[in-house]
Amino acid sequence: MDKIKQLQEKLQQAYLGGGQIRIDKQHAKGQLTARERIQYLLDDGSFEEIGALVVHRTTDFGMDKQKIYGDGVVTGYGTINERLVYVFAQDFTVFGGSLSETHAEKICKIMDMAIQVGAPVIGLNDSGGARIQEGVRSLGGYADIFYRNVQASGVIPQISAIMGPCAGGAVYSPAMTDFTIMVEQTSYMFVTGPNVVKTVTNETVTSEELGGAHTHASKSGVTHMTASNDIEALESIKRLLSYMPQNNRVLTPELGFTLGDEIREELEGIVPESANKPYDIITVIKGIVDSHSFYEIHKEYADNIVVGFARLAGKSIGIVANQPMSLAGVLDVESSKKAARFVRFCDSFNIPLLVLEDVPGFLPGTDQEWNGIIVNGAKLLYAFSEATVPRITVITRKAYGGAYDVMNSKHIGADMNFAWPSAEIAVMGAKGASEIIFRKEIAKADDSQAMLLQKEKEYAEKFANPYSAVERGFIDEVILPKNTRRKLIKAFAMLEGKEVNRPKRKHGNIPL
Repeated sequence: MDKIKQLQEKLQQAYLGGGQIRIDKQHAKGQLTARERIQYLLDDGSFEEIGALVVHRTTDFGMDKQKIYGDGVVTGYGTINERLVYVFAQDFTVFGGSLSETHAEKICKIMDMAIQVGAPVIGLNDSGGARIQEGVRSLGGYADIFYRNVQASGVIPQISAIMGPCAGGAVYSPAMTDFTIMVEQTSYMFVTGPNVVKTVTNETVTSEELGGAHTHASKSGVTHMTASNDIEALESIKRLLSYMPQNNRVLTPELGFTLGDEIREELEGIVPESANKPYDIITVIKGIVDSHSFYEIHKEYADNIVVGFARLAGKSIGIVANQPMSLAGVLDVESSKKAARFVRFCDSFNIPLLVLEDVPGFLPGTDQEWNGIIVNGAKLLYAFSEATVPRITVITRKAYGGAYDVMNSKHIGADMNFAWPSAEIAVMGAKGASEIIFRKEIAKADDSQAMLLQKEKEYAEKFANPYSAVERGFIDEVILPKNTRRKLIKAFAMLEGKEVNRPKRKHGNIPL
């Protein structure tokens, strides 16, 4: 009985982490503790802890007198909506959540299990970084985790929530996972903190400005979503997982859905008659997919392209769409990277892709060229060309130049390509093309402006429509907007059994 009582006391100590006083301080900041986060995230009663009584092995610097059960991280498995997941939650109340050799071993253990079993792994990050007292052993622990992030990539979904500090080497593991969520005001990520920045560059910057949630959501694109508090972040994880399969060998579970006539009259008239007027592609997306099912990813970053998950007749799909409301929907460095990353995730996990295209081309200018629009645009081209999942494109308006090729055209392996009657498929806009093709005629004309307008009209009639492309088989069908949803449901159902045999190779060399 004494041994059982001792074990119960040890488990209680592991549960409390660094002590009730420090937990109360965390609550005062509006944050949950590590165990509270796991309890909220997982189904009631489903969590099974692994390694609750683990302690560190360090004896230097008086650490042999400060051994706390669990060693700053809670690890184990449970279910979310009855689906198995593995989870670790760093406990800031124990040594600031710092990573030690044994702390890393606990994380690596559940990552190994997740890969072997084929279930998602979720990391709730809240750590001051490497445990300085352990020296290179803590650095080695980080590398062990990084290695497993790579082994798990494309095999099981990996989601990171940054719920406190995440600095130095700690930032690289979340960066290699599939999706990162940050909590506003209480989390930050950076390789070097404000004090080092001040010393090296003489810049004065706060932690929030340097690596806060808004900074990484809008400027760097490091985080895919932000949440106003811990609860909202955990709800985001739950919703994200609902669109994903357990691993790369299975499909995402379907939701029950009863088909009706599926005609959407609200899609008629969304695209303005004037080619220069913007419209919100989100309205088009919501008019096509199941009600309230669209979940946008990377919303604050590169908003000239929209990516996100949705359901079509109860089945999960990924969506990539040009946004005419921002920069007329052009492709640039940031939007190309954003979309390429999303396309590769969907392809890794058997999630079909829908592309809504309204793109006038690539953004011109020295800034774009000097920052690598060529190689970054090629990333999106590579991602689509590499993808073997069912891929369908709907051209709503403009499909100009090389951007037409890049945005999932037939030429790079798209399965079905539809166009609305408003589609314009050409090398460039009618005005620019006319100025080049008919330059001499316009120059010789008595009224050069009238001649330009005449030639512009001729060019538009010939090329600024989808019918030339239909004649060549580059577009499968011109459809009325209201019929889009019905056509897509049928097309994706037809493509469910798609299989693609690629040439044997170790891996491709994507232009990074």
